[in-house]
Amino acid sequence: METSRSQSFFQDIRCRELNGFKVTKRPYFGGVVSDFAEIGAVAVEHSGEETPPLAISFCKTSRNSHIYAVSDEDGYVSLFDSRRKFSSFACHQENAEKARICDWVAHQNAIFDLRWIKEDKNILTASGDQTIKLWDAQEKKCIGVLMGHTGSIKSLCSHPTNSDIVVSGSRDGSFALWDLRCNTSSKRSGEFCLASSAVVKGAHLSSQAKRVRRGKAASMSITSVLYLKDEVTIATAGAVNSVVKFWDTRNLKSQVTQACPYPESSGLKEKRLHGISSLSQDLNGVFLAASCKDNRIYLYNVLQLDKGPIQSFSGCQIGSFYVKAAISPDAAHILSGSSDGTAYVWQVNKPQLDPVMLKSHDGEVTAVDWCPFETGKMATSSDDFTVRLWNIQNKSCLSKRSPSSIRRRVMAIPGAECRKLLMTDELAYSMKGPDSSYSSDEAVHQSSSSNPITMPIVGTPDAQKRKFSSSDLKETFEKTPEANLKSPSSVLNPPSSVKRRTIRDYFIVSP
Repeated sequence: METSRSQSFFQDIRCRELNGFKVTKRPYFGGVVSDFAEIGAVAVEHSGEETPPLAISFCKTSRNSHIYAVSDEDGYVSLFDSRRKFSSFACHQENAEKARICDWVAHQNAIFDLRWIKEDKNILTASGDQTIKLWDAQEKKCIGVLMGHTGSIKSLCSHPTNSDIVVSGSRDGSFALWDLRCNTSSKRSGEFCLASSAVVKGAHLSSQAKRVRRGKAASMSITSVLYLKDEVTIATAGAVNSVVKFWDTRNLKSQVTQACPYPESSGLKEKRLHGISSLSQDLNGVFLAASCKDNRIYLYNVLQLDKGPIQSFSGCQIGSFYVKAAISPDAAHILSGSSDGTAYVWQVNKPQLDPVMLKSHDGEVTAVDWCPFETGKMATSSDDFTVRLWNIQNKSCLSKRSPSSIRRRVMAIPGAECRKLLMTDELAYSMKGPDSSYSSDEAVHQSSSSNPITMPIVGTPDAQKRKFSSSDLKETFEKTPEANLKSPSSVLNPPSSVKRRTIRDYFIVSP
């Protein structure tokens, strides 16, 4: 008995060193996913009058991720609970009454975008009244107004780690940076008014806009802004063409670089006139998806922007700038609305496959969003005055081992060391039959080599050369600054102990 206990003890230590500490892993879509089910639909209406929704945003914390906010053309913000069970016989209005948490009038004009910030305590709303408002979500009280744009504000995005810093894009052709911690410039009706910290005007101004007065606002409009995960770069897109521009917040005098689906040498100038309706980024910040009005969604690797898009996805109809697309947090799928009344879902690693079509809406499908902590759940809104929730119908197609967990295990122990340990154990236990802990380790090794999703491996040559032991387990999970500097993850999340290189070094590859 003592011998078996001793063996079990050391086997547990070995298993822990190979696999790391056990954590709850979020599922992801494994294999081909073809079955999606509509799990609920709510009507967007107030006092019996329906209004088209314009933006959707799920809460960003795991505790509140089931709550989503919807803004509409009448200036309302509505909060709904996505976990409410609906009767199959209930109408959309009844579902809305059951799932609605609260709603309030946020603006006297349409709200084109909204974002949860500060651990879901506050909501930012961008409106056609040329202002951004900061709301206490629990009290439904406006605690700040951001003023300075001279056109409708089309897009918002907060800093990836500091939600006090916000970037906005407007129809006036400018994007602005805001710091919610700055001293207020004035006070109006109990609301603090803040001025922008920096403004870049004419960021996507076309050459024709200088000569043609008609349609000038449309040709210079900024339709989407995105704060990248490297914490210093902003991506902007406009209605004038399909070019995505990148700006260094430390020096906004000129763009750092840009990305376009068509090479400048191709001579397809007419195609480059298609604008971009939305930008989105995955949780790790490796990929950037741009929804273009040429009815394609282009996927860029932010580390290889000079090579153009690595994939493109077609099938939807992007007939207006209200039609949005979003890449899933795990970068496995892209969800898009469409002018034909259908939502589309593509697999990122299998762009050649036809997209999954979600057919339930009766009007143009516009804003979409993914639930960040309930993988497979998503929301779509439409001009049919409804918001619909979707999820995977066949739960068996979910895998408990996510790509990120596999990458972490590869990073935690070098492949050569892992194979050496496996061979040693295979020899040592060959006379004792199969061991449960060994089988699980072998499965991990095999799964890491057959990962169906093509993702950049987070690891460094220096890390692979280090010898692994139980004494430096903590050091392995916490990489050194030198390893971080050479890792792709350092480009997206550079450590504070390492002095940042310029953003030009991140995007421009030296010859």
